Amino acid sequence: MIALVIAIDVLAALVSCAVIVLNARSAVEVEMRAALANVELLVSDTIDLAQSASPSSLLQTLDLRVQGLRHVRVAVLDAADAPVATAPARRRGEHHAAPAWFAALIAPAPRQHALPIVAQGRHIGTARITTQPLDEIDEVWGYTVSLSLASLCVSLGLLGALYVAFGRVLAPLTQVAEGLTHLERHDYTVRITPPASRELAVIATRFNSVAQALAEARAANGRLNRQLLTAQDDERRRTALELHDEFGPCLFALEANAASVTRMADADAPLDRDRLRQRAQDIGSIVGQVQTLNRDLLNRLRPHALGQVPLADCLRLLQRDFGRRHPGTIFTGDFDGLGRGYGDVVDLTVFRCIQESMTNAVRHGAAPHVAVRASEEADPTAHGGTILQIAVQDDGIGVAPGHGVGLGLSGMRERVEALSGTFVLDNSVPGTVVRIMIPLDHERPEDSSAIPQA
Repeated sequence: MIALVIAIDVLAALVSCAVIVLNARSAVEVEMRAALANVELLVSDTIDLAQSASPSSLLQTLDLRVQGLRHVRVAVLDAADAPVATAPARRRGEHHAAPAWFAALIAPAPRQHALPIVAQGRHIGTARITTQPLDEIDEVWGYTVSLSLASLCVSLGLLGALYVAFGRVLAPLTQVAEGLTHLERHDYTVRITPPASRELAVIATRFNSVAQALAEARAANGRLNRQLLTAQDDERRRTALELHDEFGPCLFALEANAASVTRMADADAPLDRDRLRQRAQDIGSIVGQVQTLNRDLLNRLRPHALGQVPLADCLRLLQRDFGRRHPGTIFTGDFDGLGRGYGDVVDLTVFRCIQESMTNAVRHGAAPHVAVRASEEADPTAHGGTILQIAVQDDGIGVAPGHGVGLGLSGMRERVEALSGTFVLDNSVPGTVVRIMIPLDHERPEDSSAIPQA
């Protein structure tokens, strides 16, 4: 900004100098014409007044009167064209203040005029008049120097004031730049004090809001990472416990029955076919139980039907499985408004959210009835867009005041928000209702590598 002001000042100075030169040339030309006319009139009046004097006295009187005139030089010559002798001390000095280059810009072409001196009918000499504009040019030079010095002082004062003003105004921007450097280094604790300027105060306030949002996002990511590690550990612990409590006894029973069959085969007594058939039936029953446990465990880790059968059928299977495992709760579902599938990520998100909501309704809400509804509907906020509307409502005890957000709820929220959707948990009368809205992008690729899956 200061460089721009200096450039404007230089341009203004050049324009001003050009205007001064043009006006000065015109003024000097006019002044020279006026001075020439005045000198001619002075010479004529002097000759008329001294007609009775002798020729030499007339010439000397005329020479004395025209000495020291401004803007012109007058040489008085006698009849023989010889200069009239006059005291040198009366002559005007020829020292001028204006430099030669300035005089060359302004000075007009010199003009000369020879005026004959006639007394008593006789030609007694000549007054040779020559214009001399250097005196006027000196005046213009002095005016130009004074104006330039005044303009220079004003410009320096203005630049100083701008430097101070810009320094005070732009100082908050320096703080913003330093704050951005801190943010780049992942230091989200930096804050900027709002300055007195209203516009810059708005910038500082917005910066502080962004820093606060980044700090909260970083804290949320840290919590999410810790929850993810905890969830993974809990899942491993629960899987290990099921393997120990469920698969362990089954494997022990298989081993015991197999040992019994071996002993029966090695015995010398006749083979007891009824006992052998009973052991085979026991082994088949245990194998069926292991297959059921294995299917439930795999289905919890990853629903194998997703992507193979329509999404609505997967949800109906999930509903029937919950009804089998929780016979004291009635589960109903309405999935007729769903398409076949919406990609691996969306399908898995819908499945997990409904699964977790039903689990919470049974485990925490002690709900006797859980109703699930999922459908594809037109998006009222976007022309031609569609959304998935999901609602899981129960008539249990509801959410207690001050109830914290657990891993299940935070996991559902993170899944839905990763798909630009909304997740809402509200108390109903009675019970709770989970509402989920996921916008559908039909051009979304079916690859699910962008989001980790459970």
